[in-house]
Amino acid sequence: MPPPATRATRVPRAGWAALAAAVAVLAAGCGITTTGPGTAGAPASGVPLPGSEARTVRLYFAGPYGPGVVNRPTDRRLTPQRALDLLLEGPTAAERKRGLTTEVPPMSGQLTANADQGAVDIHIPRNVRDLDVTAVSQIACTAAHADVPGKRPPTGIDIRMYEYAAPAVPWTVRCGSNGAARPAGAG
Repeated sequence: MPPPATRATRVPRAGWAALAAAVAVLAAGCGITTTGPGTAGAPASGVPLPGSEARTVRLYFAGPYGPGVVNRPTDRRLTPQRALDLLLEGPTAAERKRGLTTEVPPMSGQLTANADQGAVDIHIPRNVRDLDVTAVSQIACTAAHADVPGKRPPTGIDIRMYEYAAPAVPWTVRCGSNGAARPAGAG
């Protein structure tokens, strides 16, 4: 005759039974159906290269929680100059309703942009250091997401900002993946 069960041997058995019951309940509610696989439609097509579609332009505005990205339809070629011209027009009424604004001040002179292999030269009719950091990010990221020769991703495009006070020495920045400009040499 086996010895009577003691409290020490009953607790582990009760613990295992409770664990097994919890696993069974969780497995039953995990969302796996007993039916076979279903059709899900076409595979994802991915994100087009910047500037590859002549029908949209990516603009960077200031949003309530950071950069606000807008993909706006356009009938123009997506050069950095064209993209910056649209940025300077500011957000549309619908975009403003979504909380988007701009920190790019009105420019008394013309803001010009010229694209080269993996870089954009932007001439700003004021001192870059006087611009809000959000304005610098708006300008840099909008230009970087336009049609820039060289097949670099937007985060690898050098944006050289020339200011009127020191036209020979640019401020070189890159658009970070978060929509914020950073010095080109920063990791």
